[in-house]
Amino acid sequence: MALGRGRADRRVDYWPGFVDALSTLLMVFIFLVSIFTVAQFFLSREIAGKQDQLTRVTAQLKQLADLLSLERATSASLEDQLSGLRATLRSAEAERDKLRGDTNAVGDAKGQIQSLASDLEAEKKMTSQQISQISLLNQQLAALRRQIAALEAALEASEKKEKESQTKITDLGSRLNVALAQRVQELNRYRSDFFGRLREILGNRPDIRIVGDRFVFQSEVLFDPGSAELKESAEPELDKVAAALTELANKIPKDIPWVIRIDGHTDVRPISNARFPSNWELSSSRAISVVKYLIGKGLSPDRLVAAGFGEFQPIDPASNDDAYRRNRRIELKITER
Repeated sequence: MALGRGRADRRVDYWPGFVDALSTLLMVFIFLVSIFTVAQFFLSREIAGKQDQLTRVTAQLKQLADLLSLERATSASLEDQLSGLRATLRSAEAERDKLRGDTNAVGDAKGQIQSLASDLEAEKKMTSQQISQISLLNQQLAALRRQIAALEAALEASEKKEKESQTKITDLGSRLNVALAQRVQELNRYRSDFFGRLREILGNRPDIRIVGDRFVFQSEVLFDPGSAELKESAEPELDKVAAALTELANKIPKDIPWVIRIDGHTDVRPISNARFPSNWELSSSRAISVVKYLIGKGLSPDRLVAAGFGEFQPIDPASNDDAYRRNRRIELKITER
């Protein structure tokens, strides 16, 4: 029995050691959990603090962004102002250079440069000098307006005078036309009397006739063919004409500007010799011969005109001897000078 208990007493009991180990392990676990919890608490607080800092930093960044935008806008406005000031400065410098070229206005130029500099510094603030200049310009403008008003008044007076003169000119023109018409009628009356007197003097000859307002001599009555020398047989006829013209000259008033035009005409057949290269010379020479003869009979030279028409004013366009004879002629016409 004693041997049996001794064996039983020699068995090892592990359970208390296991419990102690488990208890120690549990305490360690609890300790680690506590440490983790504490660390988690402090970490949460740290994270919360960091979050608050991040929020504050974000707000500060937003404020800085707003300030940066405002600063940019201000910078743009200042840049625009700077550009305007630069343009004004360039204008001022150009004005200064212009004023420097005028040696007689150096003092005024300096004053204007100083005034422009003041304008730039005061951002286009009007100075007393500019006000004086505006006042001076207003005075000049008022003076100019007075001058324009005076010119308009003078123009109106001139237009009125011109209208009155135009009315007078129109009236004088009407009177002149009436007077001219009366003179023409009077001259026509004297012409009719003259032609009537010539018809009585010369008789009804076929080679001397009246055509409209002209007295016509056939060239054969006065000249030989191809000649500009008056025939002796033509002198009695021309003497009658000279007497009638002298009588007419004594009747027509001195203030009527009348003349007797002697026209020479030929036929279309050409003439060419040493004395008469063409029908122009022949017709003109015949008219001059008649004029000289009438002057020799006492007619005033200032009442006589000689003209040559050659073959270019025919009264009969036919091409036969009778037409040639009719176209060779001397015409006398009373007309105005």
